[in-house]
Amino acid sequence: MLKNPDFTETLQELDAGILVSKLSNALANTALGVLQHNKKGKVILTIDLDRIGESSQINVSHKIVYQQPTLRGKSMEEDTTVTPMHVNKHGHMSIAPDTQLDLFKTKTEEI
Repeated sequence: MLKNPDFTETLQELDAGILVSKLSNALANTALGVLQHNKKGKVILTIDLDRIGESSQINVSHKIVYQQPTLRGKSMEEDTTVTPMHVNKHGHMSIAPDTQLDLFKTKTEEI
């Protein structure tokens, strides 16, 4: 049975792990604005994938847009970054290729 790629692992690798922090801050700020001003807020995460040449790598463009309610309207912020990634077996995306050998695996010999 094939193991499905874990999206949360991929998300934590985007923008060297900073994307998750940015997304958490956007959600927290927007939630506080919603409570304080009793208006709707919005957080949008957009991910675009684009192949790099003829390789097995892709550029992952990730954009966070959030609208935080304010007293007289809303405050909006947008942040876009790009992370090059390898596409490994079964579509798993990682910043490192899946070609490295296990350095700690010991070879057992039978006598």
